[in-house]
Amino acid sequence: MFVHGLYFLIGLAGLYFGAEWLVAGAARLARRLGMRPVVVGLTVVAFGSSAPELLVGVVASVGGQSEVVLGNVLGSNILNVALILGVAAMVRPLRVGLRLLSREIPLMVVFTVLVVGLMLGGMVGRPQAVILLVVFAMFIAYVLWAARQEQAMESEPGVEAVVMPGSGWGDVVLIALGLGGLVVGAHLLVVSSVFFALILGVSEVVIGITIVAIGTSLPELATCVVAALRSEPDIAIGNAVGSNIFNILPILGIAALIRPIPVRSELLEFEIPAMLLFAAVLLPLAWRGRVLGRGSGLLLLIGYLVFTGMLAARVLG
Repeated sequence: MFVHGLYFLIGLAGLYFGAEWLVAGAARLARRLGMRPVVVGLTVVAFGSSAPELLVGVVASVGGQSEVVLGNVLGSNILNVALILGVAAMVRPLRVGLRLLSREIPLMVVFTVLVVGLMLGGMVGRPQAVILLVVFAMFIAYVLWAARQEQAMESEPGVEAVVMPGSGWGDVVLIALGLGGLVVGAHLLVVSSVFFALILGVSEVVIGITIVAIGTSLPELATCVVAALRSEPDIAIGNAVGSNIFNILPILGIAALIRPIPVRSELLEFEIPAMLLFAAVLLPLAWRGRVLGRGSGLLLLIGYLVFTGMLAARVLG
C-alpha cells in the first residue's frame, strides 16, 4: 500500500516536469523549423502524450485483457475533449486556429464515426485493424504535406512564421526528456491506480474507462494545461485532437492486430455514443468566435461529470 502511494506521488512529479519540458521544447523547435506549433502538437506532442495509451494497449492485448484496451481508448477520448480541454479552457481561453477548425477537428469527428462503424459488428478484428492503420498513415502523410504547403505560403493572412536561430538539438533533448517523464509518470500512476481499483473489485472495462483512462490521459492533461499557461493554444488543442486520433487509429489498430478486441453490446448503448457525442460537440463550441472560452470549458466539464455519474449509476445498478 505504501509503495503504491509512493508510485502515485512520483508519477505526478514525472507528469509535471515531463509536460513542462515537452511543451517548452516543442514550441521552440517549431519556431526554429518555421513550422506552426499546431503541426508539432498534432504529431510529436500528441504521439508523446499518447505513449502511455499505446503501452497499455500493447501490454493488455498481449496479456489477453482486451476489455482494458477498449475501455482505455473510449475513456481517454472522452477525457481528452470533456475534461482536459475543459480544464485547459478554464485555465485560459484557447484561441482556435483556422486550420484546426477546418481540417483536424472535422477529421477527428470523421475518424470517430469510422471507428464506431467498425465496432457495430461486435468485434474490432485484424481486417478492421488494417483499415485503421492505413487511414492513420494517410492522415500523417496529409499533415506533413499540409505543413510543407504552409511553409511555402501563409495560410492565414497577417500571420508570419517566426524562425528562431540555432540547430535545435537542445530542444530535441528537452522533448525527449519530457516524453520520458510523461511515460514514466503515467506508468507509475496507472500501476498505483489499478492496484487500488482492483482492491475495490471493479471490472476490467470500467477500470479501462475510468482509472486507466485517467492515468494514461494525465500526460495530455498536464501538457494541455501547461500549454494554456504558456499561451500556446495550438499545442494544447492540437495535442488533445491529435491524441484522440492516435487513440482510435494506431493504438486501437495495433492492439487489435495483436489480438482481436470484442465489443460488448452494452458499450454500444452508452459509452461508444458518448465518445462520438463529445467528439462532435467540440466543433461547434470551438467555432464560436474561434475561441474555446471558459463558458465552453465549463460546459465540457459539466458534460464529463454527467457522463461519469451515469457510468457510475450503470455500474452500481
